[in-house]
Amino acid sequence: MSDQVELTNPVELSVGGMSGHILRRGIHLAMSFLPLFYFEFGQDVADAVSLSLAQVVSSIIMIAVFGEALRLRMGWTVVGQRSYEAKQVSALAWGALGVGMVFLLAPEAAYAYPLILSLSLGDPLLGELRRKGASTQTVIWAGMLGIAIIWAACAYLVETPWVLVPMMAPICVAAEWPRLRYIDDNATMLLIPLAVVLIFDPFLGVM
Repeated sequence: MSDQVELTNPVELSVGGMSGHILRRGIHLAMSFLPLFYFEFGQDVADAVSLSLAQVVSSIIMIAVFGEALRLRMGWTVVGQRSYEAKQVSALAWGALGVGMVFLLAPEAAYAYPLILSLSLGDPLLGELRRKGASTQTVIWAGMLGIAIIWAACAYLVETPWVLVPMMAPICVAAEWPRLRYIDDNATMLLIPLAVVLIFDPFLGVM
């Protein structure tokens, strides 16, 4: 997340103002359906184009990378993006990379669902709490509660190990917190928890 986001109302930074901000949040929430599409239809898509599922995911990542490189080259921004993203990799591109890495490295429902939902639902929750002026303590505790509920729901529905529920809630919130100028929290909220999951997976035996 850019320092500029913390210093300025994100609505003011959004191309399109409040409409752009709402669109950005809507895209975030829509990312919640990506694991469903991946597990329900991904293999059918891969079979239709005669590729493996990993190859399809890798191809989408490459398209996103080249598309983002072209956008940066031209200095374009679209409705919903932040104005500063004209000169740095966008949150959408970071999110595409992060989601792609989850599907490539942890392609199990038990991990992919909670990791992606923690970003798609947890990040807007934290962002809107800050925008409304909530205290840092409130943001942290509300964020951890929300993300713990996500992981607990996944433990019940897709057999995510219960031991990860109390562990991943603070990790996901902490992963959103760094104020890095050129790396968006869409990346850190996926890649840092993903690394933790991969470290502990041999002891959990999911993959």
